[in-house]
Amino acid sequence: MNKEQYHVGRPRSEQARNAILNAADDLLVEVGYAAMTMKGISERAGVSRQTVYRWWSHKAEILFEASASDAEEELAISPTGAPLDDLAAYLEALVRFLAHSPAGAAYRALLGEAQHDSAVAKLLSTKDPLGDSARVVIKRALGIDTLPIPLDQATALLIGPIFFWILSGRDSTKLLPRQLAEDFIHNLQTQ
Repeated sequence: MNKEQYHVGRPRSEQARNAILNAADDLLVEVGYAAMTMKGISERAGVSRQTVYRWWSHKAEILFEASASDAEEELAISPTGAPLDDLAAYLEALVRFLAHSPAGAAYRALLGEAQHDSAVAKLLSTKDPLGDSARVVIKRALGIDTLPIPLDQATALLIGPIFFWILSGRDSTKLLPRQLAEDFIHNLQTQ
């Protein structure tokens, strides 16, 4: 069961929820993860702290919900029927998400925080928005039955190079998504 199913009392206002999620994204970009507070999020969203704490117990939970939700939208691509084109389009979306999107910035901040905060690490283990989106694209583009390796391993091979490149602070404009997609297909064929 997710947190929504445990909630008792007044239903969550979708308008307040969206304001809180947007406020968290904005504050992350403006002040960074360390300086962001629940008080600041509530003030920016125009809601009481009680409202924020009714649904989330920590700023990491807000950021994770915001980034995971945005990742689903930002990493969804329309299938073309051409595997290489679909994989390249997905990798382009992944670069945009991780390097340029406020939601991607939130996800990167959470990954950094998870390295020394076990509660954030546990939170991140509950959902894998990057892996989930990559699995959909791989299944649709290549089919699961034709993969020479397990799907999770293929997912890591697809997103790993971009993930490492961006999280290690390298220039995202030097990434070539189409070439990475070609390399991915070639590597699968040689397994």
